[in-house]
Amino acid sequence: MNTKRIGLVIKNDVYAEKKARELKKKLGNQCFIIDIQQSKNTDIPDDLLCMIVLGGDGTFLSAARFIENRGIPLMGVKFGEVGFLAETTEDNLFEAVALLLEGKYLIQKRTRLDVKLVRKNKQIIDVDVLNDAVINKSALSRLASCAVYLDSIYLTTYRADGLIVGTPTGSTAYSLAAGGPVVHPDVPSIILTPICPFTLTNRPLIIPDSTKIEIRMEGSPEDIILTLDGQEGFEMNPGDKIFIKKSRNNIKMLSFEEQSYFKVLKTRLKWSGGRS
Repeated sequence: MNTKRIGLVIKNDVYAEKKARELKKKLGNQCFIIDIQQSKNTDIPDDLLCMIVLGGDGTFLSAARFIENRGIPLMGVKFGEVGFLAETTEDNLFEAVALLLEGKYLIQKRTRLDVKLVRKNKQIIDVDVLNDAVINKSALSRLASCAVYLDSIYLTTYRADGLIVGTPTGSTAYSLAAGGPVVHPDVPSIILTPICPFTLTNRPLIIPDSTKIEIRMEGSPEDIILTLDGQEGFEMNPGDKIFIKKSRNNIKMLSFEEQSYFKVLKTRLKWSGGRS
């Protein structure tokens, strides 16, 4: 019988590294550390049960980008302040791993967005994001002008500090800080959230996830950056076009109870005093 193997992705943090060593000592060769900065996702064995991410949401997003379309389940373990993507905390790590090895878990699928950047009829970016794609201006630059087309039909031109195109998973990230709605991950949707719009009638918009989005940069987009999952940034040029649609590649996230999302949500947002 094949041994179930677990990959560990570790945040650059002393406590997270200590926990990883403890887990590795407990499981021996059953788990191994994956350096997502140095490795390729083709280095990951096909028989991997899952990847445990010891870190915050940033580390989780990095791991999600690393696996690309491999379909390997991820389990987030919160180290730090932000933890919407974490299934458990460091205090419950060993209990969660025991349940994992016993097969007592659920797999929840999270939608990703396929983001393409086209410049002078040449595609220069094609990336899947779990949270969002953000068009953002620098602090001193003029307003960004983003003409948005939905299924080839012109919607509006957002003149704003930026525009966030997010998934339901990303609704609790930058979009929430910009005044966007909280959307449950099972709601099939894409969220458009303008950042400090010049026109007050430009409000956050929830659209079906079957919608194909085209964004055309108008005017002279000086100091405008396209940021993917808050990690990779690309400078925008005049005439650039961004195409966004639901990706064929979702992310599998491990969970141990059906309603865990609501518990994470009310705890992180400190609703009702943050009681569990």
